[in-house]
Amino acid sequence: MASTCFVYWLSPTHIEQKSSMKVTPTAIPDVLIIEPKVFGDARGFFFESFNQKAFQQATGLDVQFVQDNHSRSAKGVLRGLHYQIQQPQGKLVRVVRGAVFDVAVDIRKSSPTFGKWVGTELSEENNLQLWVPPGFAHGFVVTSESADVLYKTTDYYAPEHERCIAWNDSIVGIGWPQHEPPQLSTKDRAGQFLAVAEVFP
Repeated sequence: MASTCFVYWLSPTHIEQKSSMKVTPTAIPDVLIIEPKVFGDARGFFFESFNQKAFQQATGLDVQFVQDNHSRSAKGVLRGLHYQIQQPQGKLVRVVRGAVFDVAVDIRKSSPTFGKWVGTELSEENNLQLWVPPGFAHGFVVTSESADVLYKTTDYYAPEHERCIAWNDSIVGIGWPQHEPPQLSTKDRAGQFLAVAEVFP
């Protein structure tokens, strides 16, 4: 299986919105970059980080989020590539402090983009969000001194169904931006290569 590298803002076009966000499809169209409309001046800024009605109108997705997660990680920490083989989670990911390189890998066996990946920087400066649908493995590496990552999920965390793809699988071939070996949890060090991992149909 050949490795293909997909990167960041891949299309200058976007779906125009009347509301508080714009949506840009990536090279894997199911994965979306979402940019909120930010109102700012010398006092600070304001934006809607999530609005169910606006999200549904902008993306065409009728999903319900049931859980919010918040992680803090130091520079060089890599978390992933995680997924739940049952109770699969769609994730809406953003960064409120610092910056990360955020990645989604298509692990749907029947998908024409099976084994491909997309990645983008999420940071407190750009306010971008990444929609990672069910059927994808997700991970990120911290590129700032530390980073706070918030993400909403469409199903509850189920540790008995959690699986992990190896971050350095050469077949997937993710172009992680860091040059030093990442800091990994014991669980993530045990991630499986895609060729032998349990994946979606």
